[in-house]
Amino acid sequence: MKRVYGVIGIKAKMANWNADFTGRPKSISNGDIFGSDKALKYPMKKMWENEGKKVLYIKSWKEEKEAVVPKKLAERYLFLFENIDKKTPTKEVYKNLFSAIDVKNFGATFAEEGQNISITGAVQFGQGFNKFDDTNIEVQDILSPFADSTKDDAKQSTLGTKITVDEAHYFYGFSINPKSYDEYKHILGGDFKGYTKEDYEEFKKVALVSATAYSTNSKFGCENEFALFVECKEDEAYLPDLSDYIEFDSEKRNISLSKLEELIKDKYEKTEVYFNPFKLEVITSLDKFNIFTKEKL
Repeated sequence: MKRVYGVIGIKAKMANWNADFTGRPKSISNGDIFGSDKALKYPMKKMWENEGKKVLYIKSWKEEKEAVVPKKLAERYLFLFENIDKKTPTKEVYKNLFSAIDVKNFGATFAEEGQNISITGAVQFGQGFNKFDDTNIEVQDILSPFADSTKDDAKQSTLGTKITVDEAHYFYGFSINPKSYDEYKHILGGDFKGYTKEDYEEFKKVALVSATAYSTNSKFGCENEFALFVECKEDEAYLPDLSDYIEFDSEKRNISLSKLEELIKDKYEKTEVYFNPFKLEVITSLDKFNIFTKEKL
């Protein structure tokens, strides 16, 4: 397969897609709200894990000294694969790492038990900036049903806060370079095919639905609302972050792809635009699909 470029759009309504350590939506110094690539990858990994696929870089837990604590990287590796020690061949570790679907897509840094492995992922994301002009941050007071456990004389239940945005629309640019793994084909032998069409289809599947599927208290209200996939004609087609060329009209809730179409002209073999037709209008001549049903519009 050839290079792929695209954009994933996430809507947040009375939700907090990606909080900083204060609980507020992440923002840069000028106040613009954004979501990190980690916030987008996590629900993808969680969906793969729920489907029974091997996922290495995700938090899991163990009991230690009567406490429940996160596993270390080596412990997570042991949970998924066989034993590893300083005598384990590096080739074997590479094969195990590439059998984890998150590593196959996003790469890995593995420095455990005498191994020092760094894999640059075929799939790379930018940061997802909010393109909605009128986003407000909402702070809700929450009354706990319990008294403060740190005070013996507490007579009132404690107060907490929940911080959300009233509405935000995050757009992440991404690129997929299948040739990223070509060098490993010689090292790992004929069984290793690199980044394949099947790998791309697995990524595409979670790119369309994983945010919608991942519902926690703060993430309920976050959903996949837009996705663009541009499959290039040639490996030498190099495109910038496509999310910069998406124009979002905050008042009309529509997306114009006119600048983007001019940018990718004559460079693509196939394009697909998925979106929520009940809430968005997308102005484009590219092939359009319902993001829920996958039916062509």
